[in-house]
Amino acid sequence: MTTRDVVIPAERHALYELHRYSPAIRANGLLFVSGQVGSRLDGSPEPNLDDQVRLAFKNLNAILAEAGCTFDDVVDVTVFMIDPQTHFERAWAVAAEFWGKAPYPTVTAVGVTWLAGFQFEIKVIAKLPETAAA
Repeated sequence: MTTRDVVIPAERHALYELHRYSPAIRANGLLFVSGQVGSRLDGSPEPNLDDQVRLAFKNLNAILAEAGCTFDDVVDVTVFMIDPQTHFERAWAVAAEFWGKAPYPTVTAVGVTWLAGFQFEIKVIAKLPETAAA
């Protein structure tokens, strides 16, 4: 069995332990980041959607930074949203604050009925820089 090369940000929220998952795993030159939500350190959601999306990106960026990456290294994004017909445009406007410039990563947006009390979740795969890929 291969030992997982786990990436854990310095400041981690309670959900990792509560739900028993790793923030990210390095494998074969890629970084696979678990879905990030707008979780405060105690695991509770930010109540405001805009702030929840911002905090999800801040949590994501902390993991990327710990692995030596930035959002520019992200190649694939999956976004999960509660009631996307109502919230997509608003959440996507906030996401643009973090998105950077073209060329953009691939994106799949999925409408879901449950996110454990959250409204927005972002999961990514990033290409590790050559120095961090080892």
